[in-house]
Amino acid sequence: MDAERIGFRPVAPDDYPLLESWLDSPHWREWWGEPATELGYIRDMVEGRDTTRPFLFLLDGAPAGYIQVWTIADQLKEPWLSEAPWMTEVPADSVGVDISIGAAAQLSRGLGSTVVRLFAERLRAKGHATILIDPSITNLRAIRAYEKAGFRKWIVSRESSGQGETLIMKFAPDGASDESKVAE
Repeated sequence: MDAERIGFRPVAPDDYPLLESWLDSPHWREWWGEPATELGYIRDMVEGRDTTRPFLFLLDGAPAGYIQVWTIADQLKEPWLSEAPWMTEVPADSVGVDISIGAAAQLSRGLGSTVVRLFAERLRAKGHATILIDPSITNLRAIRAYEKAGFRKWIVSRESSGQGETLIMKFAPDGASDESKVAE
């Protein structure tokens, strides 16, 4: 996928109907919660009640998916800590990224890898040293995409949220992920 075709812009209230349609699609519902609840969380982000920053990523200028960035330090409280205890094992100034492709037809075409790499590179350029992504250990398509983008396996954590094990991956485009706690 040609990186020059990709852009980013903050989510705006006018995007809620599009996000709601994506949240209701099968490939989103597999990994996200109930669409109305998740859209409520995104509204909180857009309206400043949550420190997570939501973006749409664009392909040739048209919305193609969703990506968000959040800071570990802002999540070191309940209910997040009991759901994701691994957060105490990483630097508090780390940022996490979550991404979902809008249309199922765009899955497995290199779009996610390209987008998450560009986004991580922008975060790194803004001074973020530790950039993480936390796919379910069973989401093999996502794990392959993140590896292709330069993320390396770092920590495996059992989640209390009922989603099973989560793989914490660290952006390390040079191929090295220091202090990996994952048995290969």
